[in-house]
Amino acid sequence: MEKAAPSIQVIDRSARLLEAIASSPVPASLKILSAETDLHPSTAFRILGSLIEVGFVERDSAGHYFIGRKISHLANSVRRGVDLREKARDIMEQLRDETGESINLTVREGDEVIYIERATPNRMMRVEQVIGSRAPLHVTAVGKLMLGELGDTFIRAYSERSGLKPYTTQTLSSRKQLVEEVHQCVAKGVAYDNEEAEIGVGCIGVLIHDDSGDVVAGLSISAPIERRKNEWESSLKRAAKQISERL
Repeated sequence: MEKAAPSIQVIDRSARLLEAIASSPVPASLKILSAETDLHPSTAFRILGSLIEVGFVERDSAGHYFIGRKISHLANSVRRGVDLREKARDIMEQLRDETGESINLTVREGDEVIYIERATPNRMMRVEQVIGSRAPLHVTAVGKLMLGELGDTFIRAYSERSGLKPYTTQTLSSRKQLVEEVHQCVAKGVAYDNEEAEIGVGCIGVLIHDDSGDVVAGLSISAPIERRKNEWESSLKRAAKQISERL
């Protein structure tokens, strides 16, 4: 039988150790973990040391092992993604009915926003974002606010990486313009996409926060530019606040 590559073997052993730690009601000793995973104590100790370095495992004063905060954070992120859509859906539908336009829920992944949920009006003439589609941060209303949360140093690096590619003649393609716009958006707590991603389409966006105050998503209204109304700001902020409170 062909032997597994060393890197795959280490992953397998790490997974076994994590499962053994997670199944223990109390922090587990090296001796117990070694016995439960059929790993030599020196092998288990070495792998546990690496898992501690990356935050997946922690060790108490008695030298016993328990699941690290990094694992808990990752698990919470997965659960939060599911909870976010579930908790936002009815509020998004109410906002759609109030404005008569498309409502989008987005999250950030690297230098882009991803559309993870939507509520669209039942009519032919509407703006509709495909779930799973992506857009660069600098061309979306929500993306501008997310850039503001990440700070000027991030914006500078983002500008260099992306080149601030123009999608339309309205796209903010200079770093100075983008920084000024982002600062204004953050001060207001709301941002606009003025046909910067697509000619004829305008958006208003705000951020959604979790119980610790961290940004977890963005909520936006997309509409044909001639139908977009600044009066929607208060309704959008209220909806985002309701979702944040649910989280």
